[in-house]
Amino acid sequence: MEITSYRPGTPCWVDLSAPDPGTTSEFYAELFGWTVHDSGPDAGGYRVCTLAGRPIAGIGPSDERPPGPTFWTTYVATTSADSTAEAVRGAGGQVRAGPVDVFDAGRMALCADPTGADIALWQAREHLGSGTVNEPGTPCWHELATRDPERATEFYSAVFGWEAVARQIGGADYRVFRLGDREIGGMIRIGEDWPAEVPPHWLAYFAVADLDRSLDELARLGGAVLNGPHEIEPGRFAVVRDPAWAVFGVIQPAG
Repeated sequence: MEITSYRPGTPCWVDLSAPDPGTTSEFYAELFGWTVHDSGPDAGGYRVCTLAGRPIAGIGPSDERPPGPTFWTTYVATTSADSTAEAVRGAGGQVRAGPVDVFDAGRMALCADPTGADIALWQAREHLGSGTVNEPGTPCWHELATRDPERATEFYSAVFGWEAVARQIGGADYRVFRLGDREIGGMIRIGEDWPAEVPPHWLAYFAVADLDRSLDELARLGGAVLNGPHEIEPGRFAVVRDPAWAVFGVIQPAG
């Protein structure tokens, strides 16, 4: 689905900080069929990944490889990064960086919710965000994993106007975030059966046409499956990692 505008409060972009963005970009280009464009030294080597000429995601450099897994960052659309950053603070979250202008592309801030999960804000100017979603090789879902869903529900309701609706998915308790009549993300509780070192986080899912083929390609390229595959009502999915231990989800939508 091609996107021409994002309603405020809707996830609109994902990017990843990688210790070797060149090699990491090659991995995702092979896996998802992306074309990668280096924005140059003025942009710090940030790479914009496109599919059929439309921007899909970004990959930038990190100063060092952090211990343990890393995650793609989910950006949420806003008409004012500054006012939304103030709302983040007022609701008990943190503003880790910004708000700051990104050339003429837009204005962003990196935040954290009160449970410790990073979330970013994007006020679009020249750069809308992902130009295509919900198609193979593009973002299709955003899922919060947290140890305190109740506190997270209060925060995201206050900042973005989301409603968390309880639902059974795959026989497990799940909460779906809704913005008006649209489902824009989900939330799961980090339980005692999770590894203690797993931090609260947002997990970006990318759609694929054939999950088994994508997992075979992932392994060939040096990635690995961490959980799954699983069959649920929305489709067949797995949680995976790239060779540098960035974690993401892949799903073959049902139907």
